[in-house]
This record gives sequence, structure tokens and C-alpha cells, in this order.
Amino acid sequence: MYREGSAAETGGAKDKIQVWKYILKKEIAVASFRRLHVLNAMYDTGVVPLFYNSDVSKSKEVIKACYAGGAKVIEFYNRGDRAWSVFTSLLSFVEQEMPGVILGIGSVIDASMAMMYISSGANFVVSPVLVPEIARVCNRHKVAYLPGCGTVSEIFQAEELGCEIVKVFPANCLGGADFIKAIKGPMPWTSIMPTGGVRATRESVTEWVKAGAACLGMGGDLIRQDLVTAGDYKTIRKNVENVLAWFQEASG
Repeated sequence: MYREGSAAETGGAKDKIQVWKYILKKEIAVASFRRLHVLNAMYDTGVVPLFYNSDVSKSKEVIKACYAGGAKVIEFYNRGDRAWSVFTSLLSFVEQEMPGVILGIGSVIDASMAMMYISSGANFVVSPVLVPEIARVCNRHKVAYLPGCGTVSEIFQAEELGCEIVKVFPANCLGGADFIKAIKGPMPWTSIMPTGGVRATRESVTEWVKAGAACLGMGGDLIRQDLVTAGDYKTIRKNVENVLAWFQEASG
């Protein structure tokens, strides 16, 4: 895997070329979990913690805290110049020390980027937008793809492309829980993961679940930056425990 000093940064087109050169020198990785296993884990747990940190050690601590709190599926954002190198280091870490963690990549916006992460072993791919080419790449490799959708038409198109769960983003700017409730009326089969504006409170979790959310994507309000900076991973673990319990409570 990646080591400090190797040509594996993703800040621009030149860096992407360097990443591909690095990948092609290695054995192409495959996802550790089958697509159906990943999707069922999302349905079962109900919460997908989302985060990015350029520090590998801090990222490992965040993952350990989330897993200790009961989360099985975790999304790492593709943000920052070191996103790919950190992600591959985290994949090695969870495969060796926390094999129950299903780690995927988020903020993917084009097919080549998706293929780069899939070739590195990403277990699922998430986008802030709907990109048909990414859906095709993921389907070809049987990797779950959760595209970001902001309209009923986009959700419909995503389902036509084979997306089992769609990400409504930014959920708080699209009418909140009422938007999901309105969609579930004529399209009760649709599975939605609202992301953006889901708060780590019983009231917020309950509102989204009662509206029909299949699972919740939770980032900064769950994995607060001040807690990461302070190294307070116990509180992050407790936050994860709470939202998982509230999700199950509301689902029952």
C-alpha cells in the first residue's frame, strides 16, 4: 500500500496520473464485501458515519470509535490532496485489524475517480451528484453506488441505473423530511439515505426515520471536528451509540 513520499497524491490531473502509475505497479484490489452485504448492512444498522481527515492516525481513531459505537458501514470523503493515500492506508488497517468494518469512499464525481478507488478496494462509492458513468463502472464491478439526487426525476433515473439506495443531498435544503415523505407516497419502493442536515439528536433521527428514510448519512454533527481535534473519541463513540439506538427505536 501507500507509503509517505510515494507519488500517490490526488490534488490534480498530474497527481491522478501518478496515482494510476502507482496502482498499476501493484496487484489490483477488490472489495472485501459483496454489494448485497454492503447494502444490507446499511439497512440493518441505519446510520452511515461520514468523515475526512488528512491525518491517518486520527482517521484510524475515528473509525475505531465509530465501530465501537456499533457502526459497520463508514464513508471516507474524497476531499483534500491526501484523500487517496489516507484511504488506502485505512483500507489496509481495517482489513488487518478491524475486518468487520465496511469502508467506502464518498465525494466521487467522475468515473475515472470511481475506478481508481474501486481498484484500490473501496467497498462502495458515494457521490454528491448523479453520474451515470459512475453507476455503470460500479455495476460492472458489482460495487454499490449511492448517487446524490435532488429531484424526483434524478431519483427515478438513479433507480433505472441500478442504484438500490439513493442519497438525497443536501437533504436539509430540499425540504427536509417532508421531501422524503412526499417521494415515498408515489414511490414507496425507493430507498433513501438523506445526507446534509441530519442532526445527532433523537428528534432529528426520529423525524427522518418516520418520514421513510432507509438509512442516514451523518457527518459533521456526528463526528464533530472539535472532538477529533481534542482527541475525544469516547464522545464520538457515545454519539454513534446514541444515533444507532435512536434509529432502531424510531424504526420499531
